[in-house]
Amino acid sequence: MTTGKPLRADARRNRDALLAKARELFAGGCFDMRFDDFAKLAGVGTGTLYRHFPTREALAEAVYREELTAMCAHGRELQATLPAADALAVFLRGFVTHLDTHQGLARTLATLMASRTGTLAEGGRELGQVIADLLAGGVQEGAIRDDIGVGAVMMALQGICVACGEPGSRADADGTITLVLDGLRHR
Repeated sequence: MTTGKPLRADARRNRDALLAKARELFAGGCFDMRFDDFAKLAGVGTGTLYRHFPTREALAEAVYREELTAMCAHGRELQATLPAADALAVFLRGFVTHLDTHQGLARTLATLMASRTGTLAEGGRELGQVIADLLAGGVQEGAIRDDIGVGAVMMALQGICVACGEPGSRADADGTITLVLDGLRHR
């Protein structure tokens, strides 16, 4: 858990090691292991684990925040370097790839945060803003329709998230993104 002040170098290394190990384990589907085992596998003491992340939920939230921050930064980078419609397509297809690669984290969050929505809602707003910016760029370029908002795209992504991990879900997710992109295209 951070208190707002910068971490010492050793504390930062320990926190990063915990996050890296959690990301690796969550991606592999290991979300039901004993919480204390994260410390051992990351090569830090149990006290260090609890000092940075007092609960499994806190650890999962931190991994989620880092993943989402990186994904949103990638979206802004795409917007700055590609034509808007291409940037949107690459971002949405990348989102599906990211979900497919990080199914364990998605399951961890679903399992652990059924009653907590603050971090998820905040992340959803951040993701929604990136998508809104990509859509607005496409509208401005004349490549994207102006009568479909970010809510429709977010709803499609939410449906993909819910189905993530089911048999055939990757192909269906790719197909859903194709439908979304075709539906957004200005004719």
